[in-house]
Amino acid sequence: MDTRGLLQPTRPQVLRLATTALVLNIALVGTGAAVRVTGSGLGCPTWPRCTSDSVVNTAALGVHGVIEFGNRGLAVLLEAVGVLLLLAVRRLPDVPRSWKRLAAVQVLVVPLQAVVGGVLVLTHLNPWVLIAHFLASFPLTYAAAALVRRLRDGSREPRLPLVRSELRLLTAGLVTSATSVLVLGSLVTGTGPHAGSVKVVRLPFDPRSVTQLHTDAVFLLVGLTLATAVAARALLAPRAVVLGTTVLVGLEIAQAVLGYTQYFTGTPAALAALHALAAAVIFTVAAWTHLSTSGAGLPTIPLGRELGGRERPAGNPADDRFSEALRPVGVAKEQ
Repeated sequence: MDTRGLLQPTRPQVLRLATTALVLNIALVGTGAAVRVTGSGLGCPTWPRCTSDSVVNTAALGVHGVIEFGNRGLAVLLEAVGVLLLLAVRRLPDVPRSWKRLAAVQVLVVPLQAVVGGVLVLTHLNPWVLIAHFLASFPLTYAAAALVRRLRDGSREPRLPLVRSELRLLTAGLVTSATSVLVLGSLVTGTGPHAGSVKVVRLPFDPRSVTQLHTDAVFLLVGLTLATAVAARALLAPRAVVLGTTVLVGLEIAQAVLGYTQYFTGTPAALAALHALAAAVIFTVAAWTHLSTSGAGLPTIPLGRELGGRERPAGNPADDRFSEALRPVGVAKEQ
């Protein structure tokens, strides 16, 4: 066996590992949702073992044991990929510290999330612990996306802004807004029927009121995404930013349709699981869009051009001031 790839990894190899970690983080949200909607939260009735006598699920636990243990197994796989990723990043030559820190997040947070999952089982699926367990996936997802972004463009520190600061603020707002949707969505889950077991106490909120708050947050996210998509095109943002906002609009519309379908059909289990998985994808795309506003390369707004793409007439002081106002951060004025 040729071990040179492990001892001296290339950036494309490390990129594949980072991408694998990102995909597994999203998949973990999906399998966690499957655990909840199938009532398999106590499929393995104890922790860290599945039963008091077995590390793995047994035939006596039935399908619930398979589903719950499958989710635990995916977390173990994610941790293994995280360890390989950290080792590989550290072996790359001249690696920025930020790359090592982002890889370390995968190694350190996954065990913490597993401990929260253990507390969740031992407290018989306390809804507040369930929310913490769900939300812990998203710092991991953001860190994985950030590492993939850095490995793709090869940017060193400090990363350069590729768009105007106003557009960076808008994309940061997308991440913040998507996070608020996740938090409120977890409260909806905490008051709704899918708790992971039929015996779990629900949160003491009015389901209709919490659902309305979640819906309002979704409307805000959709409106902000539309505004950001328009701004990205007007300011000639990098292709990844323009594509990211476009994909986000489509995903959010589909997610809204899915959410209303859930509401009016009594929250079927399959739709609830798909809704949670789609939420993770939306957060990831929002994070990727924001991360794509900085990196290696030159800003994409051509100096000497207006927003409409017309050439700036030479020697016109008013146009000079207009061009200066459009100049990206860190780009020197033309001489």
